[in-house]
Amino acid sequence: MITDRLPRIPLGFFPTPLEELPHLSRVLGGPRIFMKRDDQTGLAGGGNKTRKLEFSAAEALRRGSDTLVTLGGLQSNHCRQTAAAAARLGLRCVLVLRGRPPESWNGNLLLDRLLGAEIVFSGSRTREEAAEEALEREKSAGRRPFFIPLGASDEYGSVGFAAAMEELAAQLSASGLAPDRVIFASSSFGTQAGMVAGAKALGFTPRLEAIAIDSPGDELREAVAELASRVAARLGLDQGFSPRDILCHDGYLGGGYGIMGEPEREAIELAASTEGILLDPVYTGRAMAGLIDLIGRGEIRKDETILFWHTGGSAALFAYAEELMGEKA
Repeated sequence: MITDRLPRIPLGFFPTPLEELPHLSRVLGGPRIFMKRDDQTGLAGGGNKTRKLEFSAAEALRRGSDTLVTLGGLQSNHCRQTAAAAARLGLRCVLVLRGRPPESWNGNLLLDRLLGAEIVFSGSRTREEAAEEALEREKSAGRRPFFIPLGASDEYGSVGFAAAMEELAAQLSASGLAPDRVIFASSSFGTQAGMVAGAKALGFTPRLEAIAIDSPGDELREAVAELASRVAARLGLDQGFSPRDILCHDGYLGGGYGIMGEPEREAIELAASTEGILLDPVYTGRAMAGLIDLIGRGEIRKDETILFWHTGGSAALFAYAEELMGEKA
């Protein structure tokens, strides 16, 4: 494997399933749609960050760290999986979350508590400032913290998605399936950067097209290209990337990060009612809404084969009950 020389600790169930969605495809009038089920990675509810944490946590242990410190939003899937990874490995975990404590602790936030993480709210400070303070407190207490950035999106965590591309390539080869495009959510850039670097190393030819969750296209392409180059270097590859190598659709930003609108709600309901699959309100709901629109506008042809990468996060649905129910409530 292209990541064999790098430290890695098993945390998930891999390979994750690759399944066809015939009812959704029929409702949309084509194309043929398949789904890569990273909601089934198994770590405290699953999700794509498990792939990254296998490498990030391994690096932490290699350095002799005893505490994982990371940051995210109130309903961060990454934070939930980091807390679970720490519990699995016998490490302490500190999560720095944006803003102030909510009135109701539900969804991922509830799971963070159950998983034993210490939760710090940034209040009026930035998450980065609060995280720096948390790191200093841990050091002052005699602990050895390891900082994992937002989404584990650095050259350590992102190699998890280079490995994921190798996993996918093997599944496609075994099944004879040849998708035209791979569609997925992209926010903190690491998932896409790992995919891009891994695809280049493997000669993977389907188009990797991100649905931008919260970043304008120019910003996303620049950041992903820079990180993909660092991932390639960590893999020992003599390969750099430029923004023109990065494909994304940034017309689905809606009301902003974590704000669920009608397109996301409709996409979540459609996936659930046609295939029994739960998407999440922040990432996969928005990415599926983008896919549905691209099909409806004819940008994706009816005769294509599409692979949609489910990055997990359905635990956050419970924090969006009112928005999801709408007039049904």
